[in-house]
Amino acid sequence: MRGQRKVRIGVVVSDRMDKTRVVMVERLTQHRQYKKYIRRRKKYYAHDENNETRIGDVVKIMETRPLSKLKRWRIVEILRRAERLEEVGEEEVSS
Repeated sequence: MRGQRKVRIGVVVSDRMDKTRVVMVERLTQHRQYKKYIRRRKKYYAHDENNETRIGDVVKIMETRPLSKLKRWRIVEILRRAERLEEVGEEEVSS
């Protein structure tokens, strides 16, 4: 019997590499002593076969076999596209 693969939701913070995206995943953990909630951030290198995602997109990533030295995750789906600055800028100029 096999275990479930880990799934995370995060934001694409870099799209400069070919077929690779850097995804920032943020989670809340409670401090052991002070019981205050702390934001923990971690970056994952994820495989994006068709170079579909851009910076700011919210994506779901899934654990996979090692694809390279650092890549052990792949992008499963794009949950929300980032609003493009170029599109917003053109609308303001035309109105």
